[in-house]
Amino acid sequence: MALSEFDLIRRYFSSFQQGSAVVTGIGDDCAELSLSPGHTLCTSIDTMVEGVHFPKTPDVSGLGWRVLAAAVSDLGACGARPVGFCLALTLPQADETWLAAFSKGLAEASRFFAIPLVGGDTTRGPLCLSVQVFGEVPAGKALLRSGARPGDDIWVTGTLGDARAALDCLENTAFSEAEQVFMAQYYCAEPPLEFSAGLLGVASAAIDLSDGLAADLGHVLQASGASAELEVDALPLSAALQATYSREVAEAYALTGGDDYQLCFTASAARRETIYALAAEHNIRCSRVGAVASGAGLNLVREGAPIDLTHYNNMGYLHFQ
Repeated sequence: MALSEFDLIRRYFSSFQQGSAVVTGIGDDCAELSLSPGHTLCTSIDTMVEGVHFPKTPDVSGLGWRVLAAAVSDLGACGARPVGFCLALTLPQADETWLAAFSKGLAEASRFFAIPLVGGDTTRGPLCLSVQVFGEVPAGKALLRSGARPGDDIWVTGTLGDARAALDCLENTAFSEAEQVFMAQYYCAEPPLEFSAGLLGVASAAIDLSDGLAADLGHVLQASGASAELEVDALPLSAALQATYSREVAEAYALTGGDDYQLCFTASAARRETIYALAAEHNIRCSRVGAVASGAGLNLVREGAPIDLTHYNNMGYLHFQ
């Protein structure tokens, strides 16, 4: 007997909808969420399409984690605390093996990021996954792209470029030790949400790294009416990335690769010790990679000498094309 829409939801997506902010969850026309006094709602939506944002033969459980991690990363960029998410699931068919694996990864991510499923929609069609997230932040305190000022430090969390490296081995059936690192970052990114919330009142601007550091930092600079000098030798690269690729390719992947779902933020130089202490408290790798300046545009340097960004862009990065 074919699985109905409501059986599908009850069987695979009703077990991880509990959360302190959930007043009414799955099963009614709308979800009802409660915000803390003096807080505002932050919301964002991400869509992933088969063959565009993930391969046609993915790690299905990893895909469940990946689609939620990509969405909650936007909450982290604002310093928001997650309160709930909705899932819109378009499936070519109700394949229960696929659904069991996908819902397992999604439920694990839901618990890890402490964000309950509160609603959504299911329909038939080409495989497409949309997640809308909701979070709360103290009124007037949200981290935005527009607050960077000349003299501010530029920081990034984690390591960059590993998810881009995963594109080189996604179709493999067995993985080397380094490739396992890349695949873990591609499917199971861990946006630093608690660390990000700790940056409220400390950072001046922030953005999540979904399109590559060069592009995403460029959005901050444009919104802030500023320029920046980025030191490529300071880019945080994993040991796996450095062991697998030349320094030039590793830098290109870190700058233009995307899908890192880490945080790029700016802060006054006077906040350095606070940031290092916060990173240690949350066991987060945090690297200072440059500085904001007056003017416009992103300038790459190595030991003070300028580098042309197009040199990296021309190295052949293709996002599922």
